[in-house]
Amino acid sequence: MKIVIKSKLHLARLLRADKYTAPVQIAFKEWAVVVEALGRGGQIVILRKGGIAEGQGGFRVEQERFWLFPTRFHQQAEGVVEEARAGFENYKWPPNDLLPIEFCAEVIEARRLDSFAQAQRLAGQHIWREEIIEERFDWGRDVGIYVMAVRARRLAAPVEIPMLESYGGCKSWVELEAALEFAGTEPVLTAADFELKLREFREALA
Repeated sequence: MKIVIKSKLHLARLLRADKYTAPVQIAFKEWAVVVEALGRGGQIVILRKGGIAEGQGGFRVEQERFWLFPTRFHQQAEGVVEEARAGFENYKWPPNDLLPIEFCAEVIEARRLDSFAQAQRLAGQHIWREEIIEERFDWGRDVGIYVMAVRARRLAAPVEIPMLESYGGCKSWVELEAALEFAGTEPVLTAADFELKLREFREALA
């Protein structure tokens, strides 16, 4: 699904759409420390090497709304900036057979970055170290990286769901055993604070 913001009015409607009725079953896997940064409003940026682009039609996001699925797989303290490492060390995990779901996200903008210089201009808007992004940018035959600007939302109370074997593996998107309700989730940032971060994101990539 390609996300296109048609006008400021369209964006304003998205930012005001604080009530959802349709349940969502798809989740997006990301380091737990990054999920925490998104969930506290520290960043709105998600960078991903693969699992987001589709075909020759350009960058597309598979889902417009999704749950944030925190992972320990491939999560390394040395992969994030110094000030974010406390979140890595202090993250409280439930038992291994349970998956904590607390946050969801809505994609506002999505792009493919073909120049590493573009990714460098996002410094300060996320917690990844530059070396990690550069390593991913150059990895494989498809040189480049994908970026999403998302608006994170929080459940009134976290839920823990059974961790299934089907959720494993190096993939970005997973289908949960049961859909969870978006209804009642609240944005972690006010509309004004989010628009400020979104403007910084766009200006960095202009």
